[in-house]
Amino acid sequence: MGKYSIKELEKLSGIKAHTIRIWEKRYQIVIPQRTHTNIRYYSDDDLKKIINISLLNNNGVKISKIADLTAEGLIKKVNELSETKNDADIHIDQLIVAMIDLEEENFEKILTGLIRRYNFEKTITDIVYPFLEKIGILWQTGNITPAQEHFISNLIRQKIIVAIDSLPLSSKSSARALLFLPEEELHELGLLFYYYVVKKAGFRTYYLGQMVPYKDLMSICQSHHPSILVTAITSSPAGQTVQGFINKLCAEISDCTLLASGLILRKIALKIPPNMHIFSSIAELKDLLKGTKQRLES
Repeated sequence: MGKYSIKELEKLSGIKAHTIRIWEKRYQIVIPQRTHTNIRYYSDDDLKKIINISLLNNNGVKISKIADLTAEGLIKKVNELSETKNDADIHIDQLIVAMIDLEEENFEKILTGLIRRYNFEKTITDIVYPFLEKIGILWQTGNITPAQEHFISNLIRQKIIVAIDSLPLSSKSSARALLFLPEEELHELGLLFYYYVVKKAGFRTYYLGQMVPYKDLMSICQSHHPSILVTAITSSPAGQTVQGFINKLCAEISDCTLLASGLILRKIALKIPPNMHIFSSIAELKDLLKGTKQRLES
C-alpha cells in the first residue's frame, strides 16, 4: 500500500496542498493517517479519490457537489466525463487509477478504447508518454512496486508490438535503420515506439532492443550497413562518459547518422558530432526520418 505526503498528492493530482487541506477540513473528502511520529500520510485509496475529484472539479463540478457523491457516484461521474471530453489529462489519470489497483481488465479496456478513439500514435504520444512521466513520480517516491511497473510496461509493450506487426515490411527500401539501446540501458518502451515510427516511415528496420554489447552493434553495422542508428541514452554508458561514447560510436559509423534521444543528452553540455542529431519529440524524429529518406532516394 502506498504512503503519500500531501506534496506528492499535489504533484499527482494537480490540486494544491493548501486546497486539499481546506477540503479535508470543510468536506472530509479524505482523512489522512499518521505515522508513529505523527507525520500525516495518505493511502492509495486517498490518491485515487483525490485524482477523481480533481478531474471533476477541473471540469466545472463544484467541490460541494462532489463531496455529496458516494464512491460509486464519483467513479460514475468520472466515467461519464471521459466519454464526452477529449482532455488527455482525464485519460491519463484514469490509467493511473487502474494501475494503482492492478486492474488489468480496466487498464486494457481504457487503453484499447483510446486507441480506437484517437488512433495508436496519438494515444502513445499524447496520453501514454505523459502517463509514464507521472509514473516516474511514483517511482521516485517509492509508491510503485516492481509488480505494478511490470504490469503496466507489459500491457503497453503488447499494444506497441501489435501496432508494429500491422505495418507492411519495407524489405526493398534503400533506407535502413538499426534501433538499439546501449549496454546497461533496460527500459525499451520508448525505443519500441521509435521502431513503430521508423517502420511506418518506410525504413527497412533492424531492431536489437535493450542492452546491446558494443562489439555486437558494430558487427551488425558492418554486415547490414544501416543508413541511420536510433537509440535512447538515459545514463552514462558502462565505463565511459556520454561524450566519449557518442564520439567513439559516431567515428566508427561515419557513413551513417546517429539519431538519439534521452534527458541526459539535453542536460549536459555535449559537442555533437556532424553525423549525430538529438531529438526530443516524435515530431522531431519524423522530420529527421523524412529528411534522411529524401536524401537517400534522391
